[in-house]
Amino acid sequence: MLDEILLQVEKPGRYIGNEGGMEIKDPSKTDIRFAFCFPDVYEVGMSHLGLQILYFFLNRREDTYCERAFAPWHDMEEKMRENALPLFSLETFTPLKEFDFVGFTLQYEMSYTNVINMLDLSGIPIFAKDRKEEDPLIIGGGPCTYNPEPLADFFDIFYIGEGEVSYDELLDTYKKNKKAGGTKFDFLKAACRIKGIYIPSFYDVSYNDDGTISAFTPKYDFVPKTVEKVIVKDLDKVFYPEKQLVPLIETVHDRVTLEVFRGCIRGCRFCQAGYVYRPVREKNHQHLLDVCQKLVESSGHEEISLTSLSTGDYREFKPLAEGLLEKYSKDNVSISLPSLRIDAFSLDLMDKVQAVRRSGLTFAPEAGSQRLRDVINKGITEEEILKGCELAFSGGWTRVKLYFMTGLPTETKEDLLGIALLADKIVSKYFEIPKEERKDKPITVVASAACFVPKPFTAFQWERQSTVDEFYEKQKFVKNSITRKQIKYNYHEPELSSLEGVLARGDRRLSHALYKAWQLGAKFDSWQEFFSYDTWLEAFKQTNTSPEFYANRQRSYDEILPWDHISIGVKKEFFIEEAEKAKAEVVTPNCRKECSHCGVARFGCGVCYE
Repeated sequence: MLDEILLQVEKPGRYIGNEGGMEIKDPSKTDIRFAFCFPDVYEVGMSHLGLQILYFFLNRREDTYCERAFAPWHDMEEKMRENALPLFSLETFTPLKEFDFVGFTLQYEMSYTNVINMLDLSGIPIFAKDRKEEDPLIIGGGPCTYNPEPLADFFDIFYIGEGEVSYDELLDTYKKNKKAGGTKFDFLKAACRIKGIYIPSFYDVSYNDDGTISAFTPKYDFVPKTVEKVIVKDLDKVFYPEKQLVPLIETVHDRVTLEVFRGCIRGCRFCQAGYVYRPVREKNHQHLLDVCQKLVESSGHEEISLTSLSTGDYREFKPLAEGLLEKYSKDNVSISLPSLRIDAFSLDLMDKVQAVRRSGLTFAPEAGSQRLRDVINKGITEEEILKGCELAFSGGWTRVKLYFMTGLPTETKEDLLGIALLADKIVSKYFEIPKEERKDKPITVVASAACFVPKPFTAFQWERQSTVDEFYEKQKFVKNSITRKQIKYNYHEPELSSLEGVLARGDRRLSHALYKAWQLGAKFDSWQEFFSYDTWLEAFKQTNTSPEFYANRQRSYDEILPWDHISIGVKKEFFIEEAEKAKAEVVTPNCRKECSHCGVARFGCGVCYE
């Protein structure tokens, strides 16, 4: 049946497995079967580093077979439903309902309806309370689990933190419980004692008359009041795959991915990732070079990507870049760098990176004015931005991309106007280069503006988000302020960001709206061709849910937040201090300049102990 269906769908390579590097095991000789599910299309999921790491990390265990499943594209889903074909794994084509664990990586709030859709396609009851002993355990991990509450009714387990730390203990506990003939409840009871493991059904939530949370209470005395994230302390010693899955079809990123370090020293007040991955822990550059060689040889990729939150802050960036270029430039293997802080950019390294393949430069000022950059603790001056661009233009670059946000706390029209003025000054800086040196190359500055979404575990977690109409007004103002033909302005549609804001700071009551939105047809919400804001508004209406309550109101510091029972190590008092500093336009130094006593020193590793 599958062969016949694959002849009728776009890109059948999404569903056949058999990629280079794929793990092949005899399922009958393993004790645990784990389905790693990415709630988006194959091309997106296969580009995700976390999938590559956990896939090989779990499969290094002889008793465990980790297989993969992705959200089928609309044409494949239609054929699967027509033929009653359940969602299956790519390794053995086993229906997901036959696995012990079905694990979802939760990278983005707008994938939540795909999670529900994949459960339904698998024949697995969508709500945890409806599942029986024979149904798989549904586990979620990834950055969205730092506020897992909107999905709490659908999941049995959430894993809070980095996967390499507690998964072995969790799987050992499951195996022991299974051997002893224990029930699901017996396993979950044992699992909740493991660091980083959160069992949502073991907690009760009560609410005040105004809709805010009045209490978050463990149901049993063996349940921890707070679940603390787990982190890897030494990245040079922890498992990292020496091969990659190599897709048979083109994906978003076909390249070797090198994780340089985890965390960020900067403390941008809007950035959830910068806080939840604290403290900064670096890898030794020689270790990275050794791993890279094995990955390049095993994959055949012609591009190497360095990934981290702020690659320019890596202390061994120069010897790493030089080592990579020396080894691979002769083979025409290019080095891809993510968005770098302008003040961390070195002309020397720019020249070396461009030697193989020149591409555009991407900078992230985030705000148009210095005042607002101080509010968000970006820590870059206009002078540094222009100096960085001057260096780039001297090195031959003629295309610059700038990332901004609109709707930031305390934002004024002057701050928005600053986006246009800064882009204008960058173009002017290019024309300061003597004409004969420019060689008639046109300059292009692309300014992209995202809509600010307040996230949990940031200094702005209490802030109201702009409404859709307010966002449109801001975007229109910036667009009308740009006059140079060399400047192109792009902006995100605010409806999607508004919905992201609802889900990011939601509580358990949102599960009803999520389920209703899915029933009304919502899925692949992060894809423009599928996203329907009206569908979501109808879901909110039918479930008597107020999106404004979650997105557009200011919260007080003493309100119980839906994620207060999760600990990332950073103290709540620190976030309050940062929120007050933002109002006063006071900058907090980065972690290497001065310790701000945020609380993550308790983990006993990384930048806190350099």
